[in-house]
Amino acid sequence: MNEPDIKTNLEKIRTTLGPSTRLIAVSKTKPVEMLQEAYDAGQRLFGENKALEMRDKHEVLPKDIEWHFIGHLQTNKVKYIAPFVRMIHSIDSLQLLQTVEKEAVKHDRTIDCLLQFHIATEETKFGLDLDEARALLQSDEYKALSHIRLCGVMGMATNTDNKNLVRSEFANLKSIFLTLKKEFFADCSHFCELSMGMSHDYPIAIEEGATLVRVGSSIFGAREKH
Repeated sequence: MNEPDIKTNLEKIRTTLGPSTRLIAVSKTKPVEMLQEAYDAGQRLFGENKALEMRDKHEVLPKDIEWHFIGHLQTNKVKYIAPFVRMIHSIDSLQLLQTVEKEAVKHDRTIDCLLQFHIATEETKFGLDLDEARALLQSDEYKALSHIRLCGVMGMATNTDNKNLVRSEFANLKSIFLTLKKEFFADCSHFCELSMGMSHDYPIAIEEGATLVRVGSSIFGAREKH
């Protein structure tokens, strides 16, 4: 298999982004040498979905990298990334938020988070619905948290070639974002992130308002099967 030309791939993707969308290079399962190559090509935002893998890569790579955790996060793994993670995209319960709070306090920092919503037709994807998010945000437990900062929402569209379905799911997530912004975050300039779109559907996500796209295989080549 040919090695991907990471620099060229990054340059190609960047030309499609537009001014309000940032690129997260999804580097899960990829060796640090490939991340370093992307870093040398100017990439600074990297996304991982396993806490221990992210911790190990953080230890050896340049310290100005912004690490974004994008996978399902177990509460017992938060401690491994809490000292350095820039943003956790996959908050799907109050319990997880409370754990992030507890670990953030230990390191005297505030951790930016996104609420993950289930917008796809597949049952396997994690995430909240709008009513669950409202209940979380109205709870006294949430209001007591002082070391987490909710900055927006994240979702994954159905893995399908049906572009109309994908577009409608991204539009639904944008609608959820706008609803929460109006009801809970009207005065919060930091509540501004819409994380959606991956290698196969990020151009549609950009058209629907994504501020963060999570692209892996289009940069690093197909993912190894584990």
